[in-house]
Amino acid sequence: MSTPSEPSSTPDGQFGPPTKDPWKGFRGVMAGTLIVESIVVFLTIPVVQVVGGGLTWFSGTYIIGLGFLMILGGGIQGRPWAIWYNVALQVLLVLGVFIHVSIGVMGLVFGLVWAYLVYLRRDIAQRMEKGLLPGQRD
Repeated sequence: MSTPSEPSSTPDGQFGPPTKDPWKGFRGVMAGTLIVESIVVFLTIPVVQVVGGGLTWFSGTYIIGLGFLMILGGGIQGRPWAIWYNVALQVLLVLGVFIHVSIGVMGLVFGLVWAYLVYLRRDIAQRMEKGLLPGQRD
C-alpha cells in the first residue's frame, strides 16, 4: 500500500489516469489567451490607421482575419494539434511586422506567452507520466 505522498500505480507499474482531467483547465487557459490576444489584435486597427500611415485593404484584411482565426482557435483547443495551430498564429502575428512594427512587437510578446504555455504543456505531460499529479495519488 502506498503512502499519501507517493503516487498510486497499477500492479504492472503504470500510473493510473488522474481523477480530474488536468488538460481541461489548460485548454481553458489556452482558449482564454487566444481571446485576449484577438482583442489586442483588433485594437491594432486604429494604431495602423493613425500611426501606420493608413489602413489598406491588405493590412485591414490581415489584421481582421488574424483576429478571427484567434477567436475560432479558442473553440478547437480540445484537438491534439491545437497547440501547434496556436504557435502558427503567433508566427503570422510576428510576420505582421511588415504591416506595422507594433504588430510584430506584439507578436514577440505573445510569442513568449505561448512559449511558456508550450513549456507548461510538456511539464504537465511529464508529471502525468510519472504519476505526480494530485489526482493520481491515493
